[in-house]
Amino acid sequence: MSPVSTFKDGFTFDPATAPADSKFKTPSWVIARTSTPQTLNGLGEPWDWKKPTFHGIDLTKVDPRVKVKHYEIADANLDSKIAFVDVNILDSTGKLPYKGDVLIKGKYIVSVGTKLSEEELTGARIFEGKGRTLMSGMVDAHKHFTWTNAGSLEALATMEPEEHTLFSARSARMFLDCGYTQSFGTASAKQCIDIVIRNAINNGEIISDIISILRSPPHPGPRHLANSLEIAPTGGALEDGITAFADGPNEARAVVRAHIEKFTVDNIKLSMSGEEINENLRAEDTTFDDANVAAAVDEVHSLGARVCSHARSDESVLQCLQYGVDVIYHASFVSDATMDALEVQKDRVFVAPAINSLYGILYDAEAYGHPQSKAESVGYKHELEIAIASMKEMYRRGIHILPGGDYGFAWTPHGSYRDPELFVKLLGMKPMDVILATTALGGELMGRPNELGKVQPGFFADVILVNGDPLENMGVLSNHKNINVVIMNGRVHKFSPDDGQVWYEPSRSLMDEAQRSKKIQEESNAAGLSNLPT
Repeated sequence: MSPVSTFKDGFTFDPATAPADSKFKTPSWVIARTSTPQTLNGLGEPWDWKKPTFHGIDLTKVDPRVKVKHYEIADANLDSKIAFVDVNILDSTGKLPYKGDVLIKGKYIVSVGTKLSEEELTGARIFEGKGRTLMSGMVDAHKHFTWTNAGSLEALATMEPEEHTLFSARSARMFLDCGYTQSFGTASAKQCIDIVIRNAINNGEIISDIISILRSPPHPGPRHLANSLEIAPTGGALEDGITAFADGPNEARAVVRAHIEKFTVDNIKLSMSGEEINENLRAEDTTFDDANVAAAVDEVHSLGARVCSHARSDESVLQCLQYGVDVIYHASFVSDATMDALEVQKDRVFVAPAINSLYGILYDAEAYGHPQSKAESVGYKHELEIAIASMKEMYRRGIHILPGGDYGFAWTPHGSYRDPELFVKLLGMKPMDVILATTALGGELMGRPNELGKVQPGFFADVILVNGDPLENMGVLSNHKNINVVIMNGRVHKFSPDDGQVWYEPSRSLMDEAQRSKKIQEESNAAGLSNLPT
């Protein structure tokens, strides 16, 4: 892959570089200009972007009908103990890293920061800090386990189902190997594979390798909220083979209901705009009419699930905001009115720009038939530049921006996850803000903000030990070799050869005390006595 550092100062949006057919006008947050917001939505109904509602639902808050499922992962050993000793703790509360110990019992973190006593360490598996950073596992908000590292959209649909399922299981394992313990499913190339992988993760049904089995049965992937085929109107698919079609509000409701009730997905994806790689359906083109979007979102929310959207065009992003889409992908072309509306809804909406997908096709795709000159000619450089400007403005306004790079193409293969690094080097985000977006905001996205995304007592023990300091060099998170230890649900998934070999045994004094207590209790039982001090 191209070195990100080449563009560490970011890109400069130049309207003159736009393709001849570009309809996007330079917004006021690039050059000073006044804005005229809409007063009607696409259905002709009143629209007040400052106090947005749709059919009685307050769009500044999560729809109260949405109930994110909280899956439990099977086979946690509630008696196990794991201790991290003398580590640099990056706890995702906003504090700078601090030295200390961390104790895990069963699937939960029980102690953070304080030095662990001999008694607390007794029987624990020990991981020594050695200058490394302990932090929460990370999130990918735009995850495709079923994307096959293919060189085109068409090729995503051609793998046979049996092989495709095994490939998806391997990509889930790779995701966890790289330190990602939270995954928001974006779409599946086949109807049920994402759901099967989610269930296998939750049930502990996929076995990775015999060595891992002997040491500690692993989880096959991260905590995952599953998706299915993305939904588009006829003529509006990015690729027919990975799409379920819905024309009109009634069909949209029926397809959504089948996805949720029959296939048990957690998320629904609407494909609401084009993509430059598909040269007859451009990124600035919008696919769904407003009635379809409104019906689909209402049906999804009525069934307790959430909606995510492929939305690059300004019109599609505004549709997301007018009808209640929960997670917006890409959001490259954002006008004044749309940016203002997005800021008002920033406590409800998540944006995952997938900057890496644009960056990768520009600089890493030549070997797969997409030379840089072609990528630039169809508009990818133009989109990347305006997307970077858009994300910088969103960051300035406090809008939630999450990692998730649309991985699984030949130029962005599974295992090459580098969104945190790109957020620093291209978007200019502060390292601590990137860490919070990559961990704590992930807990919010997964619907479990008090259980996931932080190294705090009472949180699930989903943590990683990193060889380096991400606040000093975010690039350490881009190389899976720097992720030395991965703990998932209180179990060791991955560790380096020099780690985790020490099991803390009690000192002689504690062993003697235990033997004395045992002897007293045995004598008491033999004498028919009870409640004696030990």
